[in-house]
This record gives sequence, C-alpha cells and structure tokens, in this order.
Amino acid sequence: MPVVKKAKFTVVVQKPTGGITFDLAESSYSIEREALDPIGAVIVEVPAKTEEEFIEAAKDADAVIARNRRITATIIKGLRNVRVIGLGSVGADTVDVDAATEAGIVVTNVPDVFIDEVADHTMAMFLAAHRRLRFMHQLTVEGKWGQGRPHFKDIPRLYGQTIGLISFGNVAKAVARRCHAFGLHVISYDPYLSELEMTSVGVEPVTSLVEMCQRSDFVSMHAPLNSETRHLMSEREFKSMKKSAIFVNNGRGPTVDEEALIKALKQGWIAGAALDVFEQEPVDTENPLLHMENVIVTPHIASATARMAPETRRRLGREIATVLQGKWPRSAVNPGVLPKTKLIRWQPYPMSRGPNR
Repeated sequence: MPVVKKAKFTVVVQKPTGGITFDLAESSYSIEREALDPIGAVIVEVPAKTEEEFIEAAKDADAVIARNRRITATIIKGLRNVRVIGLGSVGADTVDVDAATEAGIVVTNVPDVFIDEVADHTMAMFLAAHRRLRFMHQLTVEGKWGQGRPHFKDIPRLYGQTIGLISFGNVAKAVARRCHAFGLHVISYDPYLSELEMTSVGVEPVTSLVEMCQRSDFVSMHAPLNSETRHLMSEREFKSMKKSAIFVNNGRGPTVDEEALIKALKQGWIAGAALDVFEQEPVDTENPLLHMENVIVTPHIASATARMAPETRRRLGREIATVLQGKWPRSAVNPGVLPKTKLIRWQPYPMSRGPNR
C-alpha cells in the first residue's frame, strides 16, 4: 500500500527484517526526528519485501532514508516526489547516485562524523597484524611461552617503515597523522587529489598504485566504492607488494578482489592482512580469510563507538530537513545535481548564535 500523506513531509525507510542484527534507529527514530518534527515531517517504516513494494509505498514520499535496503536505479525511477535520499554513512554505494542525480534527487551523507574512530581502528588493526597479536595470543593460551620470540627474528621495528594509503580522503588524512607519531614514512596514491594536499601534511604523493605497493611495508585501503575502485586491489597489485608487507582494509570490501587476496596470503606474496570489511557481508564463516594465522579480522565495526550512532542519526535528520526546507545540505554526494525544487545554498550559523550555541 502506498504511504498516505497526512504530514507536511513524509520520509520513508525500509523496515528492518529479521536478518538485520543491529537496528540503528531502534524503531523510534527519536534522534532523526529532532530536526524533522519541527518542520512537520514524519518517518514511515515500510515492510516491503520487494523493490516493487518499496516503490509503491515510497512513490509519493518527500524523502527516503537509505537504510536496510539498497536504493537502486529501478527504485529511484519510481519515486515521483522524493527530493532527497539520506545516508547515515560516509560511503554512498548503497544508493545509485548516478540515477539519483539524473532524477534531480539530492543524496546526502555524513562524511566527517566518525573519521577518528575509523582511523583509530586502522591503527589498531595494522599494529596488531604487525606484532602478530592473534598468533601470539594463541601461543600464550596454549602454554607455548617460549615459542613467541623466534617469530620476530625477521620482523623489523615499526619506526622508519613505509605505509601506503590508497586514496587520501578524511580517514586517510587522520591515519597519516597517527602514523607520523609512530615514525612511519607515509606515501599515498590518489589520482584525483592535488599533490599539495599531501605534501602540505608530510605525505609523499605517488602517481602509480603499483609503485606505491612496491614501496610499502603496509598498504591501507581507504578508497570509496564505485565502478573505478571495485577490485582496485587485485593479483597485479598483491604480486607487486613486498613479501613482508601487510595489507589493511577498513574501507569497502569490494574494492579488493578477495580471491586474489586469499591467493596472495596462501602463496606468500604478502605476509598478512587485517580486515574489517569483506566482499560479501555478513562474511561466510567458511571464508578462508577467517582461518589463517596471519590474518586478523573484525565484523565491520571500525566506526563503532558510543558516539557513532547518535551523531550519524542526528546529522542524517538535519540534512534531510535542510533539503526539505529548500536549502542545500552540508554534505551532498552529488553536488552537481539539478534538483526537482530550487535549493538555497546552505549558510552556516555564525559562531555566536544558532540552535546549539
């Protein structure tokens, strides 16, 4: 059944299914509504089982929250009145942004809310992999007290080694700051970024991904997922890495050819990996990456802290409310969109006043 509009604005979101293990909004949407209630917007959960059912429910809505369902080109074509699709994440791969742009729909995200959390997790993961913590833990538990030190006879100290960052966005910049404190030399590959943005913060730009892989003792993936970056790291790149190198991915799983990574680890092209994301999620418990001594894994929780959920939800609500009021949001994935309704460029509150001052 289509959503019956009774409020000034209607915001539609897919109702979580039994397969969802963590309902970010806890079914109340109280934090999102901090900005939506004052403008007369209501959030409506729809229990759609198919794209067709979702389209039927959302076709006359004013906004869509991209949660619990991928917002495909097919869905977007059926949205007759939607002005904005809101994301509570940095990545926008769960929305067909090109289709939204063509339809004149603004896509918002939250690119700066949990940057430090992901950077911290990146450091934790690569340090754990470098110091072989998973294996050392197991040796200790099994009473093999004297068998740990021999495994470090060929592992150099961290100071002076090189870490290569694929893409140099907000998270990579935060990782670079942390790496400098450990005495690491930081290099980065990002063909879309001015070299001055790297050199100004003590990072060496490298114009070839293969060269970056060849030079790095650690390679950390930070690229967004799109048609250009899918399987950006594949056999050629892993073969070019040092045999002593460690690969880290706290970004997007499909940016890595997982079969190539498994092959690289099995055949000794690289020494180890630290992964928070996988090509298919939830990850299959039979995935070989989960059963290798030289791989440490976490369940896509790099951004998770007590602050993460409330702040992303609050920002999501504010961005949707901003667009519905005819203003431009703070964070648009598709800033070149020609919207269905004329948008007023967003103006920040002066430092001396505003709703939170």
